[in-house]
Amino acid sequence: MATFSAIGIGSGTDMATLLDGLMAVERRPLTAITNQVTSYNAKISALGTLQSKLSGLQTAAQALKPAVLQSALEKFASYTGTLADDKVGKVSVEAGAATGSYSLKVVSLAAGQKDISNALAVDANGKAILTGGAFEISFGAGDARNVSINTSAGETLEDLRNTINSNTAKSGVTASIINGSTGQRLVLNGEEGVANAFTASGGGITFNDDFATVAAQDAEIELDGVTITSSSNKIASALSGVTLDLAADSAGKTTTLAITRNTEDKLKTSLEAFVKAYNDAASSMASLGAYDAATKVAGALQGASVLRNAQNALSDLVFNTRDGDLTLSGIGISIKGTNGALELDAEKLAAAVAKDPAAIANFAAKIGTEFNKKIDGIAGTAGSIQTSKESLNVNIRDLEKRYAALESRLEKVEARYRAQFTALDVLLNKLNSTSSYLTQNLASLTASK
Repeated sequence: MATFSAIGIGSGTDMATLLDGLMAVERRPLTAITNQVTSYNAKISALGTLQSKLSGLQTAAQALKPAVLQSALEKFASYTGTLADDKVGKVSVEAGAATGSYSLKVVSLAAGQKDISNALAVDANGKAILTGGAFEISFGAGDARNVSINTSAGETLEDLRNTINSNTAKSGVTASIINGSTGQRLVLNGEEGVANAFTASGGGITFNDDFATVAAQDAEIELDGVTITSSSNKIASALSGVTLDLAADSAGKTTTLAITRNTEDKLKTSLEAFVKAYNDAASSMASLGAYDAATKVAGALQGASVLRNAQNALSDLVFNTRDGDLTLSGIGISIKGTNGALELDAEKLAAAVAKDPAAIANFAAKIGTEFNKKIDGIAGTAGSIQTSKESLNVNIRDLEKRYAALESRLEKVEARYRAQFTALDVLLNKLNSTSSYLTQNLASLTASK
């Protein structure tokens, strides 16, 4: 009996099309599963967007919270130091400095010791030649800064200068040479302050002719009549958190030092960032849950409880976060329009800060704490959004298993259909052959009568 590799050839019937039609019907559940997986993936993506926007708001909320052991007022405070006469010097202020106004008088400036040696005759090459011996720079018996340099006859003053400078990190003394008309002179410069005074001697070099030594000197100021000395013209010991950098020509001058604190600027910047992050999250949530009646297209999370709960939670925080009589609207943060967006009234905030900066700073910190805690329960690693994503992923894995099982079953169904159609094709072919044979015989019988 004849067999056929392609169904329908034997009988001349288009059985392949019939089989394809049957299998298309059988595969409809696969299409439904694929569509469901696509829908779940779209929701997971939308949940990721929601989580990202809420995390951005959480970051802005955390920025309102002070660090451990830091007060809310100090977090938002910025300090400025000014001198009525800015030619007296410069002021830098650290956080926590005591605010106030002070009378400042610069009595004297710190100076480093300067020694200029007697002139040393030079040779035909213009070099001063040493006679040899130990050259010593001393700050006192046993001082770790002391330097002793052994010089040899024939060495030059330049050699000594270079050796002194190679020890500057230890002694703080630098050396240079002045080429005068009567010979070369060694110049030694020490660091500012009486504590850095030194003596230099030996090696055939003396410091006792007509060039006077400049003595080391401490800076001295009077702050509200209180005398303060410093080995440097940069004075950090007068007021805690305040550094004065005295100008070179400030000795003898009197001025006013003012230390002020500003809470409004940092607070305003932080709250503006918070409002922006809130509006970004609110806008995203509105889009994810929207329905366009014209296009009949719904947002990926339209009707989802996790989105609705997030919207309700943020709305509740806006209206119910308070600290005593303080509310968000009371410090200038209020709902604008009908889309739920917030706006910050800078003038209202400024007035509230001016009235009680500490109270407003503490309330801002509480806003940050409340929003951070609530959002963590929604968008955190153990929050409701993550739970929803994990649940959807479980559903997707189940659907993928169902898809694989159904596809395997359909392969068997198709094989069965193909076998049945093949058998039918063979049968129809056989019947067609029989029919042709009978037709021919009947025709022959009719012709023979």
